[in-house]
Amino acid sequence: MLELIAHPFSSYCQKVLIALYENATPFTYRPLSPDSPENGARLQALSPSGKFPVLIDAGEPVLEATIIIEHLQLRHPGPVALIPADAEAALPVRMLDRMFDNYVMAPMQQIVGDSLRPMEARDPAGVAQAKAMLDRIYAWLDQRIGDQDWACGARFTLADCAAAPSLFYADWAVPIEERFAALRAYRARLLARPSFARCVEEARPYRHLFPLGAPDRD
Repeated sequence: MLELIAHPFSSYCQKVLIALYENATPFTYRPLSPDSPENGARLQALSPSGKFPVLIDAGEPVLEATIIIEHLQLRHPGPVALIPADAEAALPVRMLDRMFDNYVMAPMQQIVGDSLRPMEARDPAGVAQAKAMLDRIYAWLDQRIGDQDWACGARFTLADCAAAPSLFYADWAVPIEERFAALRAYRARLLARPSFARCVEEARPYRHLFPLGAPDRD
């Protein structure tokens, strides 16, 4: 049996949960919670950074969300192949996965993280750069996705697992403008996808934790 140490409000945990839910992969959820301190202790023992999620497969830890999804496809494949078997076809999927993690998720987290600092330690220039990055990547993604159903075409892939939580939270931090109609429609499709809709509902009780204030939508 697979085990997953995770928190439902975490974007990277949601990324992995989407992959698990897409294929109805059986696993034991080990939530990070004050009510389950043993899960936090286990996380610290398994992850050198203390970051989550961590997948445990036959006692062996697997770290980093993208690698966990790669591991699931290799060791526990299901009907939904999130990474194309053809290496050439897999390249744009992997590229978009990195784009969403590095240029949507990362600047969003920079903005959120800065809001948690004391006023005297805040970095307005860094936040401005992060917001500018989100504006640029929104424009790029709007053009890239266009009228496609999903990030890389007609099939739901690893790239969409990355896109769903990153765009979900990024739009809370820096709203996607109406002029980016294709990107806004894509975000709406992701929210309607059953695997991600389940993640959103599981995380709903924790919305008060969002430092910038969760909007009254989604």
